[in-house]
Amino acid sequence: MQVFRGIPQRAAQSCVLTIGNFDGVHLGHRALLAELQAQARRVALPAAVLTFEPHPREFFAPDTAPARLTSLREKMLLLDAQGVDHLYICRFNARFASHSAEDFVERVLVQGLSTRHLIIGDDFRFGKGRGGDFAHLQRAGAAHRFVVEAMQTVVVGGERASSSAIRTLLAQGDMAHAARLLGRPYSIAGRVVHGSKLGRKLGFPTANIQLKRIRLALAGIFAVTVECIDAEPLPGVASLGLRPTVAGDGRYHLEVHLFDFDRELYDAHLRVNFLHKLRDEVKYDSLDALTAQIARDCQDARHHLNRMS
Repeated sequence: MQVFRGIPQRAAQSCVLTIGNFDGVHLGHRALLAELQAQARRVALPAAVLTFEPHPREFFAPDTAPARLTSLREKMLLLDAQGVDHLYICRFNARFASHSAEDFVERVLVQGLSTRHLIIGDDFRFGKGRGGDFAHLQRAGAAHRFVVEAMQTVVVGGERASSSAIRTLLAQGDMAHAARLLGRPYSIAGRVVHGSKLGRKLGFPTANIQLKRIRLALAGIFAVTVECIDAEPLPGVASLGLRPTVAGDGRYHLEVHLFDFDRELYDAHLRVNFLHKLRDEVKYDSLDALTAQIARDCQDARHHLNRMS
C-alpha cells in the first residue's frame, strides 16, 4: 500500500475511491473496502482510501471527541491488510474545514484524485458546515463524469456494525460482542518501552506498551493474548489504566504480564488482543494487597483463556 500525506495538486492517474475515518476497520468498513476492491479490479484502477488526521471531531471538539479504536499506524496496517492500494491522509485543519462542498469536489475529488468511481457510507457528509451530502455528490458525479455509489449499513446479527457501537461495548467490558462487530478481537499495538520496573519487583514482570492516543475506549484488567516474537500468540494478563495504587502521572498505561515468559522485549512491537475483562481498576492500601490481587488476576486470566482455547 502506498501512503500519501496530503492531496496532490493534480492526480497522476484516476482511482476508485472511498472516504471516511475507518476507525477500527470493523465489519462494516471491511464490506465497503471489499466493494471498493471489486470496482477497482473491474476498471483496472487503484483502490484508494481518503482519511483524515486528526478526526474532524477531535479538531472541532477535542474535549468531547470519541475515543479512538485504532491509532493512525494501526489503521494503516489494517487498511493494508484489506488490500487498499493507495491511502491518502488529509490533514484536517481550519483551512481544510473552511472548504465548501463545491471546493471539496473540485479540488479533492476531481483535480487531486481524479476520481472515476466513488463509494461512500450512506451517512457521509462533507464540506463547510457539513453542507454536502449524497445527492450533492450525485450531481457532481454527473457533471464531472464519475460514478457515485452509496454503501448500505452492514448488519451483524440484527445490529448495525459501527465504531460508536463498538466503543460502547468496549466501555461496558463486553469484549466478545465487540469482537463480533469488529470481525476480530479488539487490540492495541505499540512498542515496548521502559517503565518503573515495579511489576518485576512484585514478581510479575510486565511489558509496558507505548500509548499514543488522546483517549482510550476501555480500561481495566483483561485476559489477553499477545502477538510478538513467537509464531503463536502468547497468553497473559493486561492492566490498562491509571495505576491508582502507585503514584500515577495522570496518563493511561498498558502493562502486560506474559505467562511463563522470561525474555526481554524492549523496543519490540507487540499487539495485545483483549479477550475478556476480568475487573475494573481498584486502588489498594498496600503493595502486598496489590501483589495478592495480581496473583488472583493471573489465575482468573489463565482460567478464561483455557476455556476459550
